[in-house]
Amino acid sequence: MNWRNVARNWLAKPWGRLAIVLSLTSVTGCSVVNHMIYKTTGTVMTAYAEEHQVPYVLASDDLEMNCSMAQALTPLLMSFGRVTHTPNQLGVMVYLSAGMCAESQAWEQELRYLRAMKKANVQEAQDAQIAQKRYHILAANRNYTGYRYLVEEFGEPGGKCPKLDDEFENFIWMMGMLAGLQALSNEMSSGAGLGIPKDIAAKAERGAACLDDDQFWGVPMAIRATIWSMLPGAVPQGEDPFARLKIAAEKGEKAGVRLPHVLYAMAALNQGNTELVKDVIRQHAKSKAKKPADPERKLLDAIATQTLEAISDRLWTEQTGHRTPIGGLGTFWDDKRQSSGETIDLDDIL
Repeated sequence: MNWRNVARNWLAKPWGRLAIVLSLTSVTGCSVVNHMIYKTTGTVMTAYAEEHQVPYVLASDDLEMNCSMAQALTPLLMSFGRVTHTPNQLGVMVYLSAGMCAESQAWEQELRYLRAMKKANVQEAQDAQIAQKRYHILAANRNYTGYRYLVEEFGEPGGKCPKLDDEFENFIWMMGMLAGLQALSNEMSSGAGLGIPKDIAAKAERGAACLDDDQFWGVPMAIRATIWSMLPGAVPQGEDPFARLKIAAEKGEKAGVRLPHVLYAMAALNQGNTELVKDVIRQHAKSKAKKPADPERKLLDAIATQTLEAISDRLWTEQTGHRTPIGGLGTFWDDKRQSSGETIDLDDIL
């Protein structure tokens, strides 16, 4: 049978042409309906996440659950950019959170590397170092993706301050710059050339000046002062980066959002000032004991504690072969006073 002739004859009849039109209308209409459903769903999901999910998560101090949520829901949330406007602001948050998850795995591999080195186990040390760098590459890519969503939403930091309509947008602006800085740090730790622009640091320094330092717990000034301490010639005349970091840390303590402690410790680490790093960790532990975290910002305070604990673990492992004892954050192996950390009887374990 010649199907071309059959089709030609069928289309020649009025009822044949009508059937084709009705069929196309039906298919197109279904596509339109589906698109509208997807678009509406995306809009609702994005609005819900911004208005309810993000505040809920910020009020929780369960970092493991936050990691699981970020890694599981990021593809779902960001896929709505295919049918409606891309949720750039959420993209900053979820990719920064996912980057932190990868970095925490890098920390674990670093501790494995340090323990292997103390045992002179070269193969184990080499394997741990490779794994550590892989996780830093993953963290760098995730954090840089978060930074790119910031740029897509508000433009590149470093120039004119963007129009930020509310507290949430100001918060996203700040977290996006932290994502960019963290991407740079992860890239350097990985030893891989990932192509992340090195001028992010200078842009973040200028971009942080767009924020109210008191409103955001001293973090904007801590960002600027940390960058001053790291970039040659970046310190403005008459400024002292570490004096500024101390003031920022005090603001964070007062607010119960101690993120400036992390930046203070990182700046001290970059200078090779281990004693100052230990002092910052001690002060963080004392502040945590005296003042609880801001109930609406528990997650940020917990992130600060986790990061400082990771630094403490590195210092402890380098010296003793094990991480910070339970309850011992803020204490160190060489303290003259007795450690307040929990002691474990290894004889009972063995």
